[in-house]
Amino acid sequence: MNGVLVICGATATGKTALAVDCALKLESCVVSADSQLIYRGLDIGTAKPDAGEMRGVVHHMIDIVDADKNFSVADYRNVALHVIEDVLSRGKTPVVCGGTGFYIKSLLFDYSYGMAEGDPAIRQKYDSLLEERGREYVYSLLKEVDPASAESIHINDVKRVVRALEIYEVSGRKKSELSDGERERFPYLAVAIDFPRDQLYKRIDERVDKMFELGLEEEVRALLARGIDENCQSMQAIGYKEVIQCIKNGQMRSTMRDIIKRNTRHYAKRQITFFKKFSGIVWLKSDEASADRILELYNEKFGK
Repeated sequence: MNGVLVICGATATGKTALAVDCALKLESCVVSADSQLIYRGLDIGTAKPDAGEMRGVVHHMIDIVDADKNFSVADYRNVALHVIEDVLSRGKTPVVCGGTGFYIKSLLFDYSYGMAEGDPAIRQKYDSLLEERGREYVYSLLKEVDPASAESIHINDVKRVVRALEIYEVSGRKKSELSDGERERFPYLAVAIDFPRDQLYKRIDERVDKMFELGLEEEVRALLARGIDENCQSMQAIGYKEVIQCIKNGQMRSTMRDIIKRNTRHYAKRQITFFKKFSGIVWLKSDEASADRILELYNEKFGK
């Protein structure tokens, strides 16, 4: 039996090189799970692997969307699932690699059972009511049809209020009565690399310095010159949004660099917190993380 191998964790922990090592030994491919690598033209600020780093291994889910387009977790799941299923059907082990936790969870778990599908028309109706009559009115509608959900959702959390009303209209059942659990789609082994915090921050700082040496500021200016709006989803990535703000405010490049380093460290902390809650994940210390060790764990789990 084959499963899915996942290499995940914080930024700057060497996930890409490790995933390529594993894919080479497995004679398989890498499926990226990074919400910024999907965009064409965002190369330097995303630390997108080049041909040399890929070492001949096929990488899926990279450079698949234009920089001016939105791409949701559901969009990612719908495309990437076909890749995963195809690789498994050929008796191979897909190596999922990335730090976007919601992307990885959308692949490994099915959250849809027991929960109603979305309906854009219904959602639009309630969005219009929000504009016309305010959140208090829309919240009062939820209190009428599903008091239990209204009790657990704050009036200011309008997105969840609208979703609860949408579920009621689509399914005829209250959100509070429906299951929202998780069910594994595939058997998997997920591994994350645990660096001492000071070492991780040093790696982050070095990565940001390298990005500027490679021309991060010039890359951002070129994207803006191409007509990519600063408010596009792609331009909200760390590195891009800070450069844009510094350009607009006339700040020094050193200031720009320091802000990106700080924000990347904060992002890494959030990633670690997310993956610490990830069910069944194996944490390997940085000095023991290798493809051989990971494949040993994989073989133990899947009886190879």
